[in-house]
Amino acid sequence: MSALTELFAAPGLDSTRFATHLSQRSYLPDWWLETKKAAWNQFCALPMPSRTDETWRFSSLSTLDLAGFELPEDASQHIPNLSDFPHAAEIIFSNRQLVARSTVPADLVAKGVIFAPLDDAIVQHGELIKKYFQKLPANLGSEKFVALNTAFSASGALLFVPKGVEITEPFVVQHTLSGANKATFPHTIVILEDNAKATLVEFFVSADKGRHLASGVNDLHAGPGAQLIYVGAQNWSADTLAFQTNSIVAERDAKVLSLNVHLGGRQARHESHSRLLGPGAHSEMLALTVATGDHEFDQRTLQTHVAPNTTSNLLYKNALLDKATTIFSGLIIVEPDAQKTDAYQKNRNLLLSDEAEAHSLPGLEIQANDVRCSHGSTSSRIEPEQEFYLQARGINPEAAKQMLVFAFFEEVLNKLENEALHASLSTLIESKFKK
Repeated sequence: MSALTELFAAPGLDSTRFATHLSQRSYLPDWWLETKKAAWNQFCALPMPSRTDETWRFSSLSTLDLAGFELPEDASQHIPNLSDFPHAAEIIFSNRQLVARSTVPADLVAKGVIFAPLDDAIVQHGELIKKYFQKLPANLGSEKFVALNTAFSASGALLFVPKGVEITEPFVVQHTLSGANKATFPHTIVILEDNAKATLVEFFVSADKGRHLASGVNDLHAGPGAQLIYVGAQNWSADTLAFQTNSIVAERDAKVLSLNVHLGGRQARHESHSRLLGPGAHSEMLALTVATGDHEFDQRTLQTHVAPNTTSNLLYKNALLDKATTIFSGLIIVEPDAQKTDAYQKNRNLLLSDEAEAHSLPGLEIQANDVRCSHGSTSSRIEPEQEFYLQARGINPEAAKQMLVFAFFEEVLNKLENEALHASLSTLIESKFKK
């Protein structure tokens, strides 16, 4: 390894530390260890993002500093309780270590439902992991950080729901990180077979104000006729460098709703690629962001329509305060065989400060001639009349601003039919305004 490559690997996450990590996981199957070795080599070979990379347009590149981060050795004693809504089962990680898990109900186990930490799933359900783990490559710019995730991945979960099984209550996975200069690399896989129905809620939170690195990956797969809801909510510390890459696959007549809530991080990049592979497939891509301070939230999306008669709808809403920056770059791709595609893409930005900046780059790439597609973005401020109306009724300015932000967000939150989950997310968002 060259000196330059070793620098990009970063002290603390260098080849020596990777070798130690690999030796600590020697109990896992050889094929998984080889996968991790290949990912480490890929990470070392890939360059850091540069100004010439279109997928990093408007992003702050000088602050992508991986130096000094370490893998935590001990779990934190402080683990916030975020799953305050009825749920089927939960798995909790603290500093990459499994610290708690609840038992999957016996009737679901009898039907073949699997909800297990990733390491357990690799040992017990290796063929399933092989089939779906990073089945489709990352291609929105963070390939280097996805490779780093695979190399160091230890925390994560598998949710597998067999054909025809419908589960009302959500499954929950929580990742908590604490300690100065600590890093985590969660990876979650959700597989719904034909006509299955399930919800997974994933939380990513810092338990202190330390400098953190988080690089997460999800593989979300909905088989024919399946209905999958995925909610990912992150509230990292104000000094966290965060990457999250989601891969969504919807087969024939499948419906996938993904909602991502972004509240924390000094610099947080989220990539989501939804692939509609069978006729009748539908993808609902939603996101809410509260951007404060001088932090940057970078969102990159793809809606790829491969088969005919598929639909997708993207709605990303950002509320920006202080000197915060948001970047949205989204593309709808309609392939030649995807006739009668119906696809929409909207990015809405609410500017709550004169110094906040919102960059929006929606786009279309259409290769079929019988489609209906549209895209658009808006950036606007709160109407003074609205603020005056609330303040005239005795509501202080900060509370009035918060109420108007929640009104702005409700269009997205109302997409969730689970009222308890809706309320829990509202409470989490509200906590951002109390800091």
